[in-house]
Amino acid sequence: MTGSASLDLGRSDLAPLGSLPSSPDGLAVFLDVDGTLLDFADMPDEVVVPQGLAEDLARLRDRLGGALALVSGRGLSYLRTLFPALPCAMAGLHGVEIAWGDGTDAVRPRSPDLRAAKAALSEAARAWPGVLVEDKGAAFAAHYRLAPGFAPAVEEWMRALAGTLGDGVTMQRGKCVIEIRPSGHDKGTALAAMMARAPFDGRRPVAIGDDLTDEAMFPVADRLGGLSVKVGPGATAARLRVPAPSDVRAWIRSIGA
Repeated sequence: MTGSASLDLGRSDLAPLGSLPSSPDGLAVFLDVDGTLLDFADMPDEVVVPQGLAEDLARLRDRLGGALALVSGRGLSYLRTLFPALPCAMAGLHGVEIAWGDGTDAVRPRSPDLRAAKAALSEAARAWPGVLVEDKGAAFAAHYRLAPGFAPAVEEWMRALAGTLGDGVTMQRGKCVIEIRPSGHDKGTALAAMMARAPFDGRRPVAIGDDLTDEAMFPVADRLGGLSVKVGPGATAARLRVPAPSDVRAWIRSIGA
């Protein structure tokens, strides 16, 4: 999270869907994936892309002149598996990886130290039934949604591993997940980098997300004259709120038509 982001614990109201822009004209749209575009699943590999969503996103991308981006904590390879034919920019691993709309990628390789730390975590997780260790390439994560009782043990291990890896990494908490990834990147820096290049530059950014990691996008979008939107309940620095991913998908369909 960027230093300028602060959570407004008083923002518990749900803004109606109509508060979102009714036209795509002049917008640049930045969308988180899990919990924003897609409904949560118990396990990361169980998420489902609703029928017609890829086509709705492609139409919106065209209406935006290409200024559509998926900004996710997942890796680019995972995003491309979910949306294999979607011709839009994508930021994976909170901006550690960026795929530009022109077909070029900026991807940071995984270090040997990070590989060894992930292997150590996987070995420790044998004692935590229900905890999933996810290998993201240049990052790794431990999901404890199905085993919340192991949260303290997971956090202790992740904190220790981050300490051994030094300043080159950061530990990031999310919804029932803790991740270790390269430092110096977050979803806010990813949004800013994209807004500095065509076709995003000169447009009004709309950043939509549901999780703690998405909070880094919100002050950046607001500072650039755009709009920040929180999906679901919880403290947020976003200016608007919508109830659920289904509302985001309905908005995408309505302005992309």
